[in-house]
Amino acid sequence: MADLDCVVAGDANVDLLMDGIAQLEFEKEKLVRGCGLTLGGSSAITAFNLSRMGTRVGFAGVMGKDVFGRFVEERLASAGIDLTALRRDRVEKTGITIWCQHGQRRAGMTYPGTIAGLRPADLPEAYLKRARHLHVGAYFLLTGFHAGAARVFRKARRLGLTTSLDCNFDPAEKWDSGIRDVLAGIDIFLPNETEALRLTGAASVTAAAQELAELARIVVVKRGARGALVATGGEIFRVPAVKARVVDATGAGDSFNAGFLARYLHGGSIAQCAKAGAVAGAKSVGLVGGTAAFE
Repeated sequence: MADLDCVVAGDANVDLLMDGIAQLEFEKEKLVRGCGLTLGGSSAITAFNLSRMGTRVGFAGVMGKDVFGRFVEERLASAGIDLTALRRDRVEKTGITIWCQHGQRRAGMTYPGTIAGLRPADLPEAYLKRARHLHVGAYFLLTGFHAGAARVFRKARRLGLTTSLDCNFDPAEKWDSGIRDVLAGIDIFLPNETEALRLTGAASVTAAAQELAELARIVVVKRGARGALVATGGEIFRVPAVKARVVDATGAGDSFNAGFLARYLHGGSIAQCAKAGAVAGAKSVGLVGGTAAFE
């Protein structure tokens, strides 16, 4: 019997949030209104919030043996997440993303570090057997995982797990990395609108969702304040957003993932899952950082 509901694999790093930067200029020092150091990484934020929702979660990823790595481990452990599949790298440093925000606009700079180090071998069969579901986030950042990713998902499904994927933005802007082969083994694909359009080249988000649904069984396109678009089994429907006062959008999509999966793993319909995702996303933006609202 599985002792975990979900294994989440992928990126885990720190987010340094800088608020009030109107413009960066080389050779000049700028002051900011506020800053914060929080748990970052699409996969790590999803895992943390999913666990806080009462789901039994294990995390597979790579950390550096440094102060940021210890911070990430402590944050994940504080949520009750199983870390037996976490690998510590003696050479590479833990990744960091610096988010510069001004009003509703923001820009991110990421040092990948150990993020790229996840390998298919970090998800052995024995660990997958402990779970009912496998979720991977930030696919395009996981360059060490790409070559065997499709095999990992096929193995997970053969073992009886359901699967989900969030690709996140592709910094190389190639929008490939074997993802279409991977999607053929995915039950739930959770891109945002920009990612869905870039992946397909479609003229509309509806067309993009329909095209992606020919690969993955369920496609949920996150659209922020416009809610979500769901395509599955030839059907397409929209789920409205939940009204919220936006303080910080960091991790909103990852929180949507957590809300969706929490409901999914407890037997909810796809519509119920999408609504739960919208609620979680709205909750997330009310506080600074991707996990603060779920502490």
